[in-house]
Amino acid sequence: MKTCRPWTPLQSYLLPPSPADWLPEGHLAFFVLEVVGQLDLDSIEGAVAEKDARGERPYSCRMLLALLVYGYCVGVFSSRKLARGTYEDVAFRVLAGEEHPHFTTINRFRLEHRTAIAGLFVQSLELCRRAGLVKLGHVALDGTKVLANASKHRAMSFRRMKEDEERLRGEVEKLLAEADAVDAAEDARFGEGNAPTDLPAELQRRETRLQRILEAKAALEQEAREARANTLRENVERLSETAEDASLPVSQRRMASTLAKQGTAQADLLAGDRKPKDDDDDTPRGSAAGLPMHRVRAEKNGSPKPKAQRNFTDPESRIMETGGTYVQAYNAQVVVDEAHQVILAHGVSNQSPDVEYLEPLLQATVANCGEVPAHLSADAGYFSRANVEACEALGVCAYISVRRAAHNGRTTDNRSTSARDAMQLKLESPEGKSVYARRKVIVEPVFGQVKEVRGFRRFSMRGRQKARTEWGFVCFTHNLLKLFRLAWTPNPPISLSAP
Repeated sequence: MKTCRPWTPLQSYLLPPSPADWLPEGHLAFFVLEVVGQLDLDSIEGAVAEKDARGERPYSCRMLLALLVYGYCVGVFSSRKLARGTYEDVAFRVLAGEEHPHFTTINRFRLEHRTAIAGLFVQSLELCRRAGLVKLGHVALDGTKVLANASKHRAMSFRRMKEDEERLRGEVEKLLAEADAVDAAEDARFGEGNAPTDLPAELQRRETRLQRILEAKAALEQEAREARANTLRENVERLSETAEDASLPVSQRRMASTLAKQGTAQADLLAGDRKPKDDDDDTPRGSAAGLPMHRVRAEKNGSPKPKAQRNFTDPESRIMETGGTYVQAYNAQVVVDEAHQVILAHGVSNQSPDVEYLEPLLQATVANCGEVPAHLSADAGYFSRANVEACEALGVCAYISVRRAAHNGRTTDNRSTSARDAMQLKLESPEGKSVYARRKVIVEPVFGQVKEVRGFRRFSMRGRQKARTEWGFVCFTHNLLKLFRLAWTPNPPISLSAP
């Protein structure tokens, strides 16, 4: 008679177990331990060491980072799920070394050190270069819309804000009048004092919503003034160039100079004492700096256009179109190497069009790799004469798809037309067809691996700066997974046994 193996789930270990025996050889968790043991974390560990020495000793920075790295590699992004994994998941238990940090500790570590953690991307890229995964023969640039941590239904247009402001003001005044009448009747009947009614709570809800709308409306008006001021300054730069062009008639140069002075005065008036927002100082290492921001559509007087919108939950995110639908999102960009789909540079912005992203991403690629790629391919969203010239200035042979015609069927810039025609001939050549045909098989699979395989479709944090650091960490873990698939081992490897 066949019998089963004995099953004693509550049997105590007769000898102390080794964590190395809990997972199969070559498991991703062991690779994460080895890599995290080799990373330079001086900036993070230094910041922790400078804290007040009193109180409970903190958890190891490398242990917390290992939990985050493994979590992002396998599609676990929630700090609550990471904390629960240290109890329920063998891999997380091995990484935590039988420590069980609270989810708030994990989340606070990720938030406080987000810029330094995102900056680890450069170290992952260096490891990939040492392993021979980066060739810089052909790189491809593309972007994808990643959902913001906000609902598009929490966005409101400027016209709707004004309508709701008027409606809520009327309702608040009506409720106040009703409350006064009720108070007067109760005082006459019961004496001084208020009887419980539902009017104060209802009034509070409307007053709170009115206050939030007023704050969002004021912020949107400020953004519109800044956008109009920036547009005027750009016009002033072009007019100044015209005014200094000695080949033009004197009358045209004088007119340009006068218009430039008027534009400068109007821009200064709209901007006031507020300085343009510049967060490049907080840019993580490896991320492209100077990416363009979305500009609120503004009237000539600096007021927002009626359809200009602002989200109450994440004001810096924007409604963008992707796949025929509109979502509240950010535009995440990557430059990918052809050899093994290693990410060379990345960036995040809240502007939907891609055309202004090519030069900053290309500059970041050169800075991260210390070399210039031989070829660069990109889709039609990145084509412009300025982008072609930027590639030529760096010595990069660009293959950028071109649009067949402008929206109105005409082109107003002859130089842009000639650049488009030249690029079209280049793409139609045998070499051009061969190079550009590789574009989608270089960069598109990366988005599939990140969004479909690992499940990263929505940012965990709010605000463009935080979204940019989280995207940097996603790209960092993407490169680590490329190393893991290659069965690469840090040199020297760390020991899993206790010293």
